[in-house]
Amino acid sequence: MVKRLQLQRMTDEIDKRFSLMPHVRRALMEVDREIFVPTGFRHLSYTLDALPMMEHQWISSPLTVAKMTQHLELDDADSVLEIGCGSGYQAAILSRLVRRVFTIERIEPLLREARERFRTLGISNISTRYDDGQRGWREFAPYDRILFSATAESIQPELFDQLSEGGILIAPIDEGGLQIITRFYKKNGRITSEAIEPCLFVPVLDGTKKQG
Repeated sequence: MVKRLQLQRMTDEIDKRFSLMPHVRRALMEVDREIFVPTGFRHLSYTLDALPMMEHQWISSPLTVAKMTQHLELDDADSVLEIGCGSGYQAAILSRLVRRVFTIERIEPLLREARERFRTLGISNISTRYDDGQRGWREFAPYDRILFSATAESIQPELFDQLSEGGILIAPIDEGGLQIITRFYKKNGRITSEAIEPCLFVPVLDGTKKQG
């Protein structure tokens, strides 16, 4: 009951800053953020702060997660590919809204912890992959939506190839030092884009990184 109230307050605080659609609000209420936060920061789980994790990574603010989720326009989406699993919080939110979530992480210890969280929560519609996410996951393409949970300087053409016709890709794009949440559309095989708002994410990095 206490956690339910904490989630309610967190969601209400998000709604004050960013008007939530009912389906996004519901997903935020269904996923306990505390499970995804490192032990030393659990007391901050329901604040709107981004919090540090291992390997110099961050769990995004729930406000940012709400915005990225809503900007995906998921009403008619069946599958989402996420580039940068991190703690797994964003993927868990998406799992409440679409039938299939595919998430890729380049840092092995982070992915291992995220997988354990998904098991703990009984989430069965998230598929995970240890790889460089900038290559995508061609085996299950095309995807109705693709989401970058890290900042990119540009989007690799092979990711647009893995986006469904009529699909949407959301990514924070580095525009000369300023990060902008950008929404890309694929229509008639052509890619168009629109800038949404400034943001702050960790950068996408090349390759993979094992523990040790």
